[in-house]
Amino acid sequence: MPPQHKNSKNNLSKIHLDKPKSKAKMTLNNPTLVEPDKQISMMAPVSMPTRHAYVVGDLQGSYQALLALKDAINFDEQQDKLWFAGDLVARGENSLATLREVKRLCEAGAAATVLGNHDLTLISVWRGASTPRKKDLTLPIFAAPDCDVLLNWLRKQSLLLYPDAQSVLTHAGIPPNWTLAEAERLAEEVHHLLAGSLERLDAFLPFLYGNEPNVWHHDLRGAARVRCIINYFTRMRLCTAQGVLEFSFKDSLNEPMPAGFRPWFEWPTVEPRTRRMYFGHWAALEGQPLTPEVCATDGGCVWGGELCAYRLSDGQVFKVKTGCGLTLHNDDNSQ
Repeated sequence: MPPQHKNSKNNLSKIHLDKPKSKAKMTLNNPTLVEPDKQISMMAPVSMPTRHAYVVGDLQGSYQALLALKDAINFDEQQDKLWFAGDLVARGENSLATLREVKRLCEAGAAATVLGNHDLTLISVWRGASTPRKKDLTLPIFAAPDCDVLLNWLRKQSLLLYPDAQSVLTHAGIPPNWTLAEAERLAEEVHHLLAGSLERLDAFLPFLYGNEPNVWHHDLRGAARVRCIINYFTRMRLCTAQGVLEFSFKDSLNEPMPAGFRPWFEWPTVEPRTRRMYFGHWAALEGQPLTPEVCATDGGCVWGGELCAYRLSDGQVFKVKTGCGLTLHNDDNSQ
C-alpha cells in the first residue's frame, strides 16, 4: 500500500497555507492557497535541437505500446522529442516502467509531459489523501525503491505546454471562456501549488475531487479555485457556451449529449485560436483531428485501441496497436 502521510480531512484546519508566520487556516475558499508572487516555472527543460517532435496520446501505463511507438517512428532521443498529453499511468500493464521511461526521457531533454487526471490521482494516493482505485494497476509504483523520486518529479510537471510556436498542449483542452493567456496564467498558478512545499500540497489534496464549482469565476478562491482550474485542464469533455462543465458524458460525438452541452471545442471562443490545440483524455474520439485547430490524441490504447503520435512538422500521424490493451503487470523491464 502507498505510504500514509500525516494530513487528512480531519486535521486540515491546522495546515497553514501561506507564509510560515501566517495564521490563515485551510478552507475550501481560502484565498491564500496559491501565492502567485512566488511562481515556479512550468516550462519544459531547455530544448535541444530537434529533428522531429511528436505529440503522443494517453499512455495509461502501456509500456509495451510506448516501446512499439518509439520503434515505429524511428525515435532518436538525441534528435527527436516526444510531448506527452498526460495520463502517463493507470490501467496499462506496467505503469512503473512507463513512468520511469517518461521521466528518463524528460530529464534527457527528449520529452516533456503535461499532467492528466490519472497522474493527479497517483500523486494524491502517494500523499495519503486518497486510496488506490481498484482498476488502476499502480500499486507497484508505491512499492518501488524510487517511488518518492518518481512522484516528486511527476508533481512538478505542467498542465499546459507549448510544443512549438504553432501549438499548445493540455490533457483535456482549454474551455471556450478562457483566453490562451488566461489558461497559461491559471496553469502556472496551479503548477506553483503542486510543485511547491509538500505541506501546502498535502493540505489541498483532500479537496482535489469534486464537480463543484462547475464553472469558472474570477473571484473563486482557495481549494475551490484550484479544483475548478484542474477540472478544466484534466477532466473536461462537454460544457456550455459559458464554460459550465458536464462530467458524465464519455462517449463518441455520435451519441446523444445532455441538453445544452457540446464538446468544449465546438463552442465559439472568447478569442480566435492562434495555435493548434492538442489534447488527450477523450478515448472515444479515437485520436482524430477534429478541426484544423483542434486535434484529439487519445487513441484508446489502454482499451485495446491505438497509441497515436502526431508529428508537428507536417501533421503526419503514426499509430501502433502493439502493446495496446494489455492489463497484466509484468516484471519490471524498464532498466
